[in-house]
Amino acid sequence: MKKGRLLNSGISSVISRMGHTDHITIGDAGLPISDKVKRIDLALEKGMPTFLGTLDVILDELKVEEVVIAKEIKSMSSEFHNELLKLLEKKCGEITIVEVTHEEFKEITKESKAVVRTGECTPYANIVLKSGVTF
Repeated sequence: MKKGRLLNSGISSVISRMGHTDHITIGDAGLPISDKVKRIDLALEKGMPTFLGTLDVILDELKVEEVVIAKEIKSMSSEFHNELLKLLEKKCGEITIVEVTHEEFKEITKESKAVVRTGECTPYANIVLKSGVTF
């Protein structure tokens, strides 16, 4: 049996196949997902699982060098944005955070290896994680 924290086989499989600069998206319950991108749907009900809880587990498994978020999160969900930044600093140290419009964000997700849908219902609770290298 897998010893690590991440037990979801779909997410684990995607991460294991990612190379440098490939990316995976974690989204809220309402993020549109292209039919051309692998969908890993974890949403059970409103708020479950949470975005931050899901991100926390994935960050233990994936080396991240850059993230992309929608700039609207600062004004529309400022408390959530602060919690997100704290989690990223704790798990990743110094990484590049790129802010784009929500419309640009949705276009970027179309190139992700997968989109993980959570039950989060906080506006703009979405992130693209760009893979780094461990050497």
